[in-house]
Amino acid sequence: MIELKGIVKRYVLGDETVLALAGIDLFVARNEYVALIGPSGSGKSTLMNLIGCLDSPSEGQYILNGRDTSALSEQELAVVRNREIGFVFQSFHLLPRQSALQNVMQPLVYRRMSPSERRDRAAQALRNVGLSDRLDHRPNQLSGGQRQRVAVARALVGEPSILLADEPTGNLDSRTSSEIMGLFDALHALGQTVVLVTHEPDIAAHCQRTIRVFDGLIVEDHPNPARAA
Repeated sequence: MIELKGIVKRYVLGDETVLALAGIDLFVARNEYVALIGPSGSGKSTLMNLIGCLDSPSEGQYILNGRDTSALSEQELAVVRNREIGFVFQSFHLLPRQSALQNVMQPLVYRRMSPSERRDRAAQALRNVGLSDRLDHRPNQLSGGQRQRVAVARALVGEPSILLADEPTGNLDSRTSSEIMGLFDALHALGQTVVLVTHEPDIAAHCQRTIRVFDGLIVEDHPNPARAA
């Protein structure tokens, strides 16, 4: 599903060139549950952005579901992001003046489907994350955990092949973090491929596999015995 070969990423900042990724080889199979872990500045978020086609490598090859992403136009990459990848972020990124239902409908606007179909699919996605009674609530009427559930529903409404989560519990208390990770566990059990970025070992422990990134390199890649199946 995800195959990275010799991925290098450089950023030019004024007169300085920063090497964010120094040669990454990685394979993630369908229905894997993977944690990318490492300290701030290690390159894990850069790696997540590349996997999500939000950025492109300076060198190397990224093959997603059998397609070489370097051969895709910007428009084709936008379609890949919309149809293949669901994103969940630490800060939720919900539209404050729109209801939970309207937020979840957003990724479907660019699909050729009727407004009623978009509404039905968004409502079902919210039911799937336990928010059937919060469809008409705006973000400021929801708890942090509920807002993150809306964000997960929005990520899943388009039935993506990959769910990417960047520090999905970073703004949540420990109890709510546990609830959200329980939701990711359940989604994986239903067949969803999940890749999440975290700096917290207890969050990574939910995953089948932990990949440790340091100084732009993968320094560890191992299964979690309690979760690997």
